[in-house]
Amino acid sequence: MAQNMRKAALGGTSNDYHLLPVTDRQMRYARAIAQKSALEIPVEAQHDRKSLSDWISAHKPHDPSPFANYPTGKQVAFAERISRTKQRPIPSECFRDRQLMSRWIDHNK
Repeated sequence: MAQNMRKAALGGTSNDYHLLPVTDRQMRYARAIAQKSALEIPVEAQHDRKSLSDWISAHKPHDPSPFANYPTGKQVAFAERISRTKQRPIPSECFRDRQLMSRWIDHNK
């Protein structure tokens, strides 16, 4: 029920992430990256969340920390919830690589 209400609020049943407006937090982060890198945020990138997210991903600074590639806490929590619900273990290597964790989540949702 709540999911249907959410879909209706977003204006449809499909994933319209690319049509949603940019969030304030997203714009602040993009401006901080632009300021540090002496870049301009293209007007096209400011139209929707997906475009700005792609710009941020392309321009955010690389983190040299050995833990930078670890999954986020939210990712781990979501994967653990899926694991409990579907009664499937999460491979240990997923806890050391955010992309592996993302793939595991996508294949098990």
